[in-house]
Amino acid sequence: MLELRLVQGSLLKKVVESIKELVTDAKFDCSPTGFSLQAFDSSHLALVSLLLRSEGFHHYRCDRNISMGMNLDTVAKMLKFAGHDDIITLKADDASDSVTFMFESPRQDKSSKFEMKLMDIESEHLGMPEAEYHAIVRMPSVEFSWICKHLSSIGDTVVISVTNENEGVEFSSTGDIVTANSVYKHNTTVDGEVNVEMNEPVSLRFALRYLNSFTKASPLSTTVTLSLSSELPLVVEYKIAEMGYIRFYLPPKIDED
Repeated sequence: MLELRLVQGSLLKKVVESIKELVTDAKFDCSPTGFSLQAFDSSHLALVSLLLRSEGFHHYRCDRNISMGMNLDTVAKMLKFAGHDDIITLKADDASDSVTFMFESPRQDKSSKFEMKLMDIESEHLGMPEAEYHAIVRMPSVEFSWICKHLSSIGDTVVISVTNENEGVEFSSTGDIVTANSVYKHNTTVDGEVNVEMNEPVSLRFALRYLNSFTKASPLSTTVTLSLSSELPLVVEYKIAEMGYIRFYLPPKIDED
């Protein structure tokens, strides 16, 4: 038996909105310790990893490990029926091929119920070992979203650099006519603090269309963490209150092509 009750139902709506552009069909894994997801985008290049710990739910019951395959566009359409302050409950029996979504207003004067067929989705769970990165950048999520959006009007890729010279983090993009460079200094305040830790200088190029997709998770957290290393994919992480996180992994582009 699975039963999850989330008083802050808007959180689930934000989670689904943040990943449905990347992932069409996803398998959510539920265990006694939490609700998680790991899935690649259609090109098998970007990876999204989600964790919502059991203690963050108002009520959490999961008698045994269960996997639920869902179409995220369908889930997003259902969640449109939930008000911003609605309480959301998910229920599924152990042997069931469907999951029930229930939305209740805080005053319990309105409720909606949906039953959705589950999908059989094959996926491989990848272990993500802890690694030491060359540089870690923490900055306001709205600022990261802003710079990615505006650099997209210049070029298709962005070079993210953390070096001794820039004393912070630099975002640069080159188009046919214009080259743009923006530097955020360590510990400056731009609607929040920018913190840069550098173990080794690093400068890597990434596709902006993916980064702009990742920034759809900005409503989940005021801060974003970028972990960079020349040997590892970029990790873009948004903490979800005290519940967990959503992480996006993206390998750097080898060249401009």
